[in-house]
Amino acid sequence: MKTIFAVDDNRINLLTAEEALSEQYNVFTLSSASLMFELFDDVMPDLILLDILMPDISGFEALKRLKADKRYASIPVIFLTSKKDADTEALGFEMGVVDFISKPFSKPVLLNRIKTHLDIEDIINERTTMLQYRTERLLKLQNSMASVLANMVENRDKLTGKHIERTTKYIIILLNAMLKGGVYTEEIIEWNLELVASAARLHDIGKIAISDLILNKSGCLSAEEFDIMKTHTSEGENIIDSIIADSGDGYFLQNAKSFAGSHHEKWDGTGYPRGLKGADIPLQGRIMAIADVYDALVSERSYKKALSHEQAVEIIKKNSGTHFDPELIKVFINCESEFIKVVAE
Repeated sequence: MKTIFAVDDNRINLLTAEEALSEQYNVFTLSSASLMFELFDDVMPDLILLDILMPDISGFEALKRLKADKRYASIPVIFLTSKKDADTEALGFEMGVVDFISKPFSKPVLLNRIKTHLDIEDIINERTTMLQYRTERLLKLQNSMASVLANMVENRDKLTGKHIERTTKYIIILLNAMLKGGVYTEEIIEWNLELVASAARLHDIGKIAISDLILNKSGCLSAEEFDIMKTHTSEGENIIDSIIADSGDGYFLQNAKSFAGSHHEKWDGTGYPRGLKGADIPLQGRIMAIADVYDALVSERSYKKALSHEQAVEIIKKNSGTHFDPELIKVFINCESEFIKVVAE
């Protein structure tokens, strides 16, 4: 049974409310807003009937306090009033009241008004729960799609084993360190970090379009072969664009496209595919550049030995301001000890 607070300094109004509502609801009748706030420590109502004109705390002042406290802000409030004019209504609705009931009120009117608002609240809660469930399902679907596509790339590229898994972990480390250090927080504070990290798994999706002869060549690539390899960035964008065309634009796919298309750009403008410079490079690409290069340096290939963590860190630091965003290199230096844990795993 739902709980209703009836707050009014008129005893007759309180008795009328209790008589009208007590068969269907738990009703607490209170002669002042002060008593209402005291009762909150023990009881949380589903709806509040609140008189406007009261001597200690007015209805408007009580409503203001309710809306300012996150514990009570979502409780629907109905104003009780004997004098309802346009200005009072406008101010009440602006402050968040859900309805007005004129005094003296009748039992049928009171019951119907309250039922309407409590039913609406139930519908909103039910739909919110369903939306959260569907959002969670969508997140799982997107993560599964990213994993399947990323695994397709990794299974073809025999030289980079577990590269995608490791770089995703590096991305998470960097994002958390950026938040902690206050670096580019005005941008990443708006990001869904879980989705962004998942989207990073698709940064090499364009390698699907690269020949196995080039992708798995044991020696160094020729200049012509390297030019073909570089097209994996634009090919990745094209693949994700085709998914967008079929399924619609979305936050996850736009992030995946940014990672795919910009992770080989360089801070000084000498990268590819577009030769973007500085802050013109999407932040996703600037972050991935560090994770991608670090993993390449500490990983063994058929044509090179793995460098130590310390050697990789020194190379990345020396390329601050040329290959890498200097602000992100400061972040990397602060969290590089966590990178070596990923390598050890």
